[in-house]
Amino acid sequence: MLGAAREIADPNLATKHVAAPVWVYVAAQVLAATLLLRRRTRPEAVTLGAAALSLFAPATAALFAPYAVTAYGRDRRRGWLAIGVLVVCWTVGAHAWAIADPFSGPALILVSALLGMYVRARRHLLDELAEQARTDERMRLAREMHDVVTHRINLMVLQAGALGVTTTDPATRAAAAELRANGCRALAELRDVVGVLRTGTPPARDGAAGGPDHDGTTDAAPGSVVADLVDQSRAVGLPVTLAESGDPATTAPAVRRTLVRVVQESLTNVHKHAPDSTVTVTVRYGPGEARAAVANTAPGRPPDPVVAATGGGSGLLGLRHRVEMVGGTLSAEPTSDGGFAVSAALPAGAAR
Repeated sequence: MLGAAREIADPNLATKHVAAPVWVYVAAQVLAATLLLRRRTRPEAVTLGAAALSLFAPATAALFAPYAVTAYGRDRRRGWLAIGVLVVCWTVGAHAWAIADPFSGPALILVSALLGMYVRARRHLLDELAEQARTDERMRLAREMHDVVTHRINLMVLQAGALGVTTTDPATRAAAAELRANGCRALAELRDVVGVLRTGTPPARDGAAGGPDHDGTTDAAPGSVVADLVDQSRAVGLPVTLAESGDPATTAPAVRRTLVRVVQESLTNVHKHAPDSTVTVTVRYGPGEARAAVANTAPGRPPDPVVAATGGGSGLLGLRHRVEMVGGTLSAEPTSDGGFAVSAALPAGAAR
C-alpha cells in the first residue's frame, strides 16, 4: 500500500514511460501488494509477477518479494533465478522511468534477500534446538524407565516364578505362571518403548521366528494373540464373545499389531470402567481393509474408583494416534444402551 500512497501523493507523470492516469499506476501498486498474500506458498511466482509489474511501474512490493523467496522458497536455484529476473526487470524499468538513481532498488532487493536468508537460518537453528531438547528429554525418560520401572517389573517376574515353584496349590501355581508370563511381556514391551525413546524408531523384530513384538503379538499368529486377550478377560469373570473372520496373512504386520492393540486397550478400559458388562469383540481381515471392533453393554455395577483412576487417561488418544500412523481411522463413543463401542478401520497393506 506504500506504493499506492506514493503514487497518489506524488504522481510525477513526467517520469512515467507509459502515458496513463494516476489510478492505473495505483492499481498496479495494489496488484503487486496483493501478490504478496501468496508469498509463503508461491514465493517464486510472486517474485516473477512483481518483476513483470516493475517493467511498467516501480512496484514497492517488489522490494519484499526476495525476502519471501529466501525465507520460504523450497528450490534455492529457482528462487535466486526469480530474484535475478526481478533485478533485471527493475533495472530496465528504472531506466524507462528516467529515475536518477537506478541502483538503490537492486541494492534493496539484495538486502531483502539476505534478510530472508537470515530468518530461514534462524528458524532452522531453532528447530534443531527444539529437536535436541526433545531428544534429551526422551533420553532422560528412557533412563528413568530402564533404571526404575524395569527393575520393579523384573522383581515381580522373579517373585512370581518363585511363588510358582514353592506353592503346592494348583490354582496359585497357574496364577503365578500367568503373572510371570504377563511380566515377561511387559518387559519386552518396555524394552521396545525404551528403544524408541533412545533412538526415535522402533527396533526390528523377527516375526517369522515367532518372537513377540512390542504389542505381545507375532506376525505369524495374530489371531491367537487376540484369543489370548479374550481368554484372559474371561478368566477374571468378564463375559466376552469373539468373532474373527478372514485371513490374517492378507494384512501387513503393522496392521495386525495395531488391531491387537485396539482389542487390548478396549478390553482394559472395559475392566476399568464397565464391570459386569457383556463384551463383543469382532476382528475381520480383508484383502483391502482390516477392522476391529469392541463393544460393551452398560456396566452392571459402578466401577471401582481406585481401578478407574489408574492410568493417565490418554489410552484412547494414544490408540487413535497409533491407528492413524498406519493410515487408519478410529471411532470411540458411547452407545444408546449405555455401553461403549470402539471401532478401527485400517488399510490392509499399510507399510511397517
